[in-house]
Amino acid sequence: MSRAVPTSATAELPATAETGAGAPARLARRSLRRPWRWVTYPLLLAGLLLILAPLWWMFAASFMDQGEIFSGKLALWPSHWIAANYVAASQLLPLYRNLLNSIVIAGGHTLLAVFFASLAGYAFAKLSFPGRGALFLLILLTMMVPSEVGLIPSFIIVSKLRLVNTYWALILPGAASGLGIFFLRQYMSTLSNAVLEAARIDGCPEFGIFYRVVVPMSVPALAALAILDFVGSWNDYLWPLVMLRTRDMQTITLAVPALEATGFNIPWGAIMAGSVIAVVPPIVVFLLFQRYFVAGITVGSVKE
Repeated sequence: MSRAVPTSATAELPATAETGAGAPARLARRSLRRPWRWVTYPLLLAGLLLILAPLWWMFAASFMDQGEIFSGKLALWPSHWIAANYVAASQLLPLYRNLLNSIVIAGGHTLLAVFFASLAGYAFAKLSFPGRGALFLLILLTMMVPSEVGLIPSFIIVSKLRLVNTYWALILPGAASGLGIFFLRQYMSTLSNAVLEAARIDGCPEFGIFYRVVVPMSVPALAALAILDFVGSWNDYLWPLVMLRTRDMQTITLAVPALEATGFNIPWGAIMAGSVIAVVPPIVVFLLFQRYFVAGITVGSVKE
């Protein structure tokens, strides 16, 4: 009379056999990858140090006096921490007004850019209308035209609208970008059509589907686009230089370099202090939305 093999044993046999058959291949792949770790990690660490070293020296120099900055030694740590450079920067320039200008301009431009790009991205991804392909191709072609080409026409239009030296002169131009439309269109194309059809069957209007269904599902891509647009608008120099005429309306990226034109005795400590203030908001925005940024950038990179 044959004895019954326990169920747990029979369940373990194929798994053990499969594991034993695939184990040598997995061990071989791991052994091939391990040597590269000893090369990759030091290279990544060296790259990180190259990126952070100038930022750290800028931060340290903002607390040094003029003599220590030009002492001939690469001092990575101030001998005496002083806050006089920040006081001098605020006295030489309306620095905090310039900081407010940058926040308003970059924030307003980002809100409009995300809004228009999300609407257009949804239309190109999920709606059918005549000429959709040709129009999308035309938008892609605009990405290949340098922004400097449209500098003079944009200036003429803005001046005709009497928006020179205003916030709107920097917020409105470029609020709808081809890159943003392309990026969100690619993301929204991956969303399930079944969810949208279910909303239509329930009687939800098209804008309601966009606002209540598509936008919540596209938060990673929207956050990634917001970070890219905010940093790009914050760092913009040429267009604000053309549009803004008075010191009180300048952005901080224009105000800080203006300290070099104060005479022969250039206050480098105050310039470093202003530069530190200028880089803090983009870093804070990136750190707050880093998780969404990585998820939005890597969408579609893994095939399920």
